[in-house]
Amino acid sequence: MPAKDNTVTYESSRLADYTYDNSIERGAIDLPFALMTLLLLTVGVIMVLSASFARAYYDPTNETGGNATYYFVRQALFALCGVGVMFVCSRFPMGFYRHISGIVVAVSGVLLVLVLIPGIGERVNGASRWINLGFTTFQPSEIAKIGVIMYFSALICRNKERLTDIRSLVPFAVVLGVICLLLVAEPHMSAIIIILAIGLVMLFLGGLPLRWFVIGGSVGAALLGFGYAMFGYVRNRFAAWLNPFADASDAGYQIVQSLYSIGSGGLLGLGLGNSRQKYLYLPEEHNDFIFSVVCEELGFIGAMLILVLFALLIVRGYWLSMHARDRYSALVGAGITTHLAMQVILNVAVCTNSIPCTGISLPLFSYGGTALLLQMAELGIILSLSRDIPEKR
Repeated sequence: MPAKDNTVTYESSRLADYTYDNSIERGAIDLPFALMTLLLLTVGVIMVLSASFARAYYDPTNETGGNATYYFVRQALFALCGVGVMFVCSRFPMGFYRHISGIVVAVSGVLLVLVLIPGIGERVNGASRWINLGFTTFQPSEIAKIGVIMYFSALICRNKERLTDIRSLVPFAVVLGVICLLLVAEPHMSAIIIILAIGLVMLFLGGLPLRWFVIGGSVGAALLGFGYAMFGYVRNRFAAWLNPFADASDAGYQIVQSLYSIGSGGLLGLGLGNSRQKYLYLPEEHNDFIFSVVCEELGFIGAMLILVLFALLIVRGYWLSMHARDRYSALVGAGITTHLAMQVILNVAVCTNSIPCTGISLPLFSYGGTALLLQMAELGIILSLSRDIPEKR
């Protein structure tokens, strides 16, 4: 009697959209990707402790109650939960994520509407971007990012070779348009930029002709000009970016303090825990500007080692996506990896004043419980697709 064949068949000419069979035994998760994720997460939690204890101890809002480890304890708990979320997400087959992709993007749209309703959305510094859950807050835009990746991947697989037809682009344009309009109402320009970039990357991976990217680039430039003309805070950030020391006590304060922090670190840094700028000089030192504290305490060498780890994680993510066994898995893996790469590049660029200041966090490092959980869930999806890659005998 012939042995049972547990291999999954797919077309030899291209990646196929096969149906998962629960009776088929899946392989193990990709160990290098998992270990690099856990290493970066561990270093990130340690840096949250180092960067946040001064602000947590001296908190004029009394949110922390003078507990110097307030932010660290919360981040560590979310990190532990995030590890569990990552491994749980790695257990679900990729077919499951394809089936719920429409639900995820729809839920993100509903949450983006709710965040604009007074009493539900929490308004901070003139922007309604957060929903207060009582024990924490979260930004619905984070769910929208993964929702766009999952849903666009499903649409591309459904359309197959029809992306050259303008009618096939209508669903993509509608989803991006609705999400971006809701983000404009918050307003949240950095999330708009990231989601538009994710959408363009997904369409590029799906085989959209290059002429459409020229048109999209023109539209993006027009939207950027519109944002510059309509929103005063956008103009102020551009002015601070071009010459932060011209108004170092106001518009350019964040960038100036960040540059002081990076410059103080030198080659080897001041040592873990010895940052001076975190003593209420550098704003958002445990969040958007945590990389500046990394540079100050660990120096150029320490910061570069962390960036090398991120680079290895990103390269491994693309490698796993290229070896995925179906088109949907490859698109989702490449989309998530691109999202990770964009967040890292943009955060470092903001801290070094290479681009105008925007509220972009550093993945696995910046303080934020729900954002960390969603990041770990995304990385868990990549581990899920890695379990379907056939092992070399």
